[in-house]
Amino acid sequence: MALRRHRLVSRRKSVGHTQESLAERLGVDRTTVVRWERAESEPQPWVRRGLANALQVTLEELAQLLEEVEEARTRRGGRIAYVLKNPRAADLATVSYLRRELDTLTDTYDTLPSTSLLPTAARLHSEITFLHSYASLGGVRRALATVQAASAMLMGQLVWDASQRRDCRTAVGYYNQAVGVAKQNGDVLPEAHARLRAGFVALYADCEPKRGLARAAQAARLATSVGSYALAGLAMLHVGEANAMMGERSACEEALRQAEDWLQRVDTTDPAHRLVAAEQFNRMAGSCYLALGEPRKAQAVLEATSVALHGREKSRSIVLGNLALAHIRQHHIDESTAVLHEAIDIVEQTRAGGGANVLFGACRELQAWRNNLSVDDVTDRVLSLMAK
Repeated sequence: MALRRHRLVSRRKSVGHTQESLAERLGVDRTTVVRWERAESEPQPWVRRGLANALQVTLEELAQLLEEVEEARTRRGGRIAYVLKNPRAADLATVSYLRRELDTLTDTYDTLPSTSLLPTAARLHSEITFLHSYASLGGVRRALATVQAASAMLMGQLVWDASQRRDCRTAVGYYNQAVGVAKQNGDVLPEAHARLRAGFVALYADCEPKRGLARAAQAARLATSVGSYALAGLAMLHVGEANAMMGERSACEEALRQAEDWLQRVDTTDPAHRLVAAEQFNRMAGSCYLALGEPRKAQAVLEATSVALHGREKSRSIVLGNLALAHIRQHHIDESTAVLHEAIDIVEQTRAGGGANVLFGACRELQAWRNNLSVDDVTDRVLSLMAK
């Protein structure tokens, strides 16, 4: 029976913490926070005071939050079942519940295989879309449209990752759905986010940096028009990477400077501030240096970033794959295979499509050293991963 500390989760969100930011404040892995919230473990005594301070509660109140454990699905209750049978009865409380369900799925993206999340995400997206189609004009319809755009983006992300970035058409279809709903609703920020996500497909699967650049630049313009430095900075990082992939060094560096400036202005009032993590800039800068043919510079940045990303394993697998490439291009073969083994461990656990793609690319570049036993070993592991 799946359990969850719903009030603990609600308290974390009410004080503005993501699972990642709370873990960073307490000096623990994000997966530790996930286990607390799933009632799979208890915070150790020496962590509890810091946790109470972060949640702005007393130790006694924290104890009560930890004691209240419910079945993970009980909150669906009769109300949701009733609304699905009587869709015109949907109200803002219904939307709030669906939003919480979506946030829970999104919070687990980095720690669980996308294939395990897809059935629940697809069911939720279908329900949200159904209710939105019946909602009358007004606040409920607008709120449902906002949640539908977010669920469409999550579906695109999950489909693309679960297919190891092969099913680009379906992923882009979901992103386009998000764009359409957001535009109809007059929501510029989710439209910008969805366009940026579609740009990722162009950059990393279709290998069309010009198209990826156009989508990322459009997302940056839209984000700045509504004052979101967080999303604008994130989009500009991908403008930089697209230019790096085309060998445009000066344009890449200018984009990185602009991104850094915008990201330094982000605060909690930014509606997209949760999209940006502290290590985001270095992660993308390392990828840019690698594309520009500067593996030594990329290595230094990516090594620091891989340490900072503990708890965000899917993102970390990509960084480790790029770090392995930086070592390979400097002919550091033993170092590259050691990093690849670490990345494979993560991909075996999370089935991260992005990480898997970078691993395959690294192994192709290792073929020049195929007579090396360590290269044979890591290649066999990657081939085994592909066969699963």
